[in-house]
Amino acid sequence: MTALVASSSSGARVRLPRFDHAGLTIGVEERDLGLPGPWTRPTTPIRSRAALAAAHVVPLPGADNTPGGRPHVDWDATLAFRHELWSYGLGVADAMDTAQRGMGLDWETTRELVRRSAAEARTVGGRIACGAGTDQLDLASVPEGRAGLQAVVDAYREQVETVQAAGAQVIVMASRALARVASGPEDYQWVYDAVLAEVAEPAVLHWLGTMFDPALEGYWGTHDVLGATDVFVDLVRSHQDKVDGVKVSLLDADHEVALRARLAALDPSDGGPVRLYTGDDFHYPELVVGDARGHSDALLGIFAVIYPAASTALQALDSGETARAYEILAATQALGRHVFAAPTVYYKTGVAFVAWLNGHQPGFQLLGGLHAGRSLPHLVELFRLADTAGLLDDPELAARRMGALLEVAGGRP
Repeated sequence: MTALVASSSSGARVRLPRFDHAGLTIGVEERDLGLPGPWTRPTTPIRSRAALAAAHVVPLPGADNTPGGRPHVDWDATLAFRHELWSYGLGVADAMDTAQRGMGLDWETTRELVRRSAAEARTVGGRIACGAGTDQLDLASVPEGRAGLQAVVDAYREQVETVQAAGAQVIVMASRALARVASGPEDYQWVYDAVLAEVAEPAVLHWLGTMFDPALEGYWGTHDVLGATDVFVDLVRSHQDKVDGVKVSLLDADHEVALRARLAALDPSDGGPVRLYTGDDFHYPELVVGDARGHSDALLGIFAVIYPAASTALQALDSGETARAYEILAATQALGRHVFAAPTVYYKTGVAFVAWLNGHQPGFQLLGGLHAGRSLPHLVELFRLADTAGLLDDPELAARRMGALLEVAGGRP
């Protein structure tokens, strides 16, 4: 792993505490930070895989971002980060769970995010896809039965219209409201039939697991994953001409490979091929690089952390350097697994933390204070792993910011 990134020291040094399992300091590491990895920006579009990074939202540091209140976004930093992703040849998946949908970002602000991001994408010819969900609904007031299902459809329609009017591709997100009011698979079919009828261009369907959002328990009308998969595949089959691909975030590589095979077996006369965009932030190296059984495309939150390495790996795939592509992605895997460790809902903390270390946002914050969901030992280990993977762009800056965090958090050795 270390041979993949620059082995020379950057000259930056930081003192990091070591903790025991109880969170008590048990030692100190004098760490010499390495140079960034040998990452390259592509000079031509990436061809071998469709790849989107799910970007986060930067809060305005001096604003009141109290949990439950109206979010205040630092639009300059938020949009500049998307330009950084486009500059590496990746598409941007916006207004997704990584952007704190339902966890600090309300629908009114989401609409502005969609419009702003799509407009910025047009200035550079970057790919942009945005989530359309139902989070403008008050869950407590959604009625039962068919009236509730109709409310879900109407909410989806409003958001689909917003995304399409902005000129972005639609990602049909999983709906907490639908999970609450649906009584079985037939209700999901009815709702998605109506929603996909509104889609002008092929969309991406998002299956988000409960490790990311516990409120989606029993999605597709059953608690059995295999049964849910049957419902999901039937839905895709019945709307194949309206589905560009599916994003699966279940963190189960074997399930993804099996689902990918079922999608590949769909009758091409019913529509174009259906991509499988992996959302598996644990097993992405083997899934994206693939094997004799095929490969997955990517729509990943971890790509917003490792985007220079991810882009370089995809460029290697374009050049037929499969082994090198896998080596690059595998060298980031320990970082990815740490960022998305349980409780996985707090993975956005890691995305924002690395962005802050690299100077892409002025403060280490998330909307609604969600960055407080990870411990200091977790962040210290995240820093070590980002350095090992060659993903600290400016080691001197990262060292200063890590030292400041340790000082404020009471963890400076």
